[in-house]
Amino acid sequence: MIDAPGPWGSGPFTLIEGYSSLENEVAMIDDRPLAGVWLDTNQPRTDRLVLEANTDHWNKERGPRLERVVFRNDVPYGKALDLLCDTEGEIDIVTEVDPSDAERVQDSEHARLHALDAMRIVTGVINRFTDEVPLNDVRARMALNLAVDRDRLVREGFGGYAHALSGLTPPYAGGFSGAEPYPHDQDEAKRLMGEAGWPADRPLRLAATTDVEPVANMLVEDFRGSLGIEVELTVIPDEDLLVAQHALVEKVMPLPFDVLVHAWIDLNSDAPPAFIHGAYLAADGPFRAGPPIGEFEDLMGAFATEIDAGRQAELATEIDRYVYDEALSVFLVAPQALYAVNRHVDFVGYATTFELAETGVTDDHWSRRIGG
Repeated sequence: MIDAPGPWGSGPFTLIEGYSSLENEVAMIDDRPLAGVWLDTNQPRTDRLVLEANTDHWNKERGPRLERVVFRNDVPYGKALDLLCDTEGEIDIVTEVDPSDAERVQDSEHARLHALDAMRIVTGVINRFTDEVPLNDVRARMALNLAVDRDRLVREGFGGYAHALSGLTPPYAGGFSGAEPYPHDQDEAKRLMGEAGWPADRPLRLAATTDVEPVANMLVEDFRGSLGIEVELTVIPDEDLLVAQHALVEKVMPLPFDVLVHAWIDLNSDAPPAFIHGAYLAADGPFRAGPPIGEFEDLMGAFATEIDAGRQAELATEIDRYVYDEALSVFLVAPQALYAVNRHVDFVGYATTFELAETGVTDDHWSRRIGG
């Protein structure tokens, strides 16, 4: 959020023009003090936002290496990609490149594709509140995981720019590295779901937001083909998203799904359980869709009070292993963050946030040529 002139981020830049803000409202998880979460309702921003180098920044080794940064919020994604791939001088970086555009960037004379292993996941939130279907039975949850063809999801859904998950932690972030992702085993998936007792006349209710609708469509095919049951997909319109978020966070009404396809970006790469696992499964987790789990709470409590880094890492692995063994989510993928960058920009990306402190340009960059 940059809504007034002054230092930006950790201070390598100073805002001199424009703003990019967030408007939020609170959703309460339960009636305990501070048991709430901010929901993003709007993102007002100016067409241009200009940063200039803070020459007094304390960490000169880190940067800044750029004199001036201009964010162009008035240029649609498609046009920005055209300007970057086909010309020079208008756009130097396009963030959040769609995997379907990756080949075009790679083939461009002017641009390079940067694919970063980021702290972001797409998972299936399992509704353990419902009594209509046996999702409190670990066999049913395992069946859902065995039904998913993750290799196809990575290949076709993300153009190869994703990693299959074997838990809630991305594999490069210290997760349960000893486990392979659940295999795609249609026969075992159908057997386990049958043992769990899924009602013959009850469809699986799948829900998704518009940003992960393509993933949800692939899951519909996987669940139908592997489990032998009907699947109903509900895509939540953007205009209804805030209401749906309140329903998920506040948990005062029955949730209208069995599995919710959900994307999440973590801002902490050091201790995934503190954010990822806590958000999805802890008693005070905004995305928890089931009763609190005693053994999980004990592990999280030990993790939260541990001050030894080595032991904390061990507990993080135990938490991920427990979540994996109990199949407490439909583990899908960890997408990479894709950036299209001018070939003369020395881009330094991060797993969590978009920062430009260490990014610079070469002598062949258009701004240097013009300036010279």
